[in-house]
Amino acid sequence: MNKRIIFGMDGTSMSNYNDRHGGPYDRGAADSYYGRPFDPHYFVGDTHLSPRVDLADMTTAEIVEYAVGYVDNEKSGNKKDWG
Repeated sequence: MNKRIIFGMDGTSMSNYNDRHGGPYDRGAADSYYGRPFDPHYFVGDTHLSPRVDLADMTTAEIVEYAVGYVDNEKSGNKKDWG
């Protein structure tokens, strides 16, 4: 299990999020990267190869994890170059 450590402005650790492929953090970051709208979801296993869990069936923690992934990528400016 991979964990991504999120650091605050002062360099202290704020949170740990699992950045596994298909997980909420990964899906949030991917949606931002590809310029897709904010749409909390994740996959039970690998992306598109396992069942998808949509917002209505997500826990609050999973929604937050998706949001942090989305916001982290927005802040980084890491976007797909479609040109």
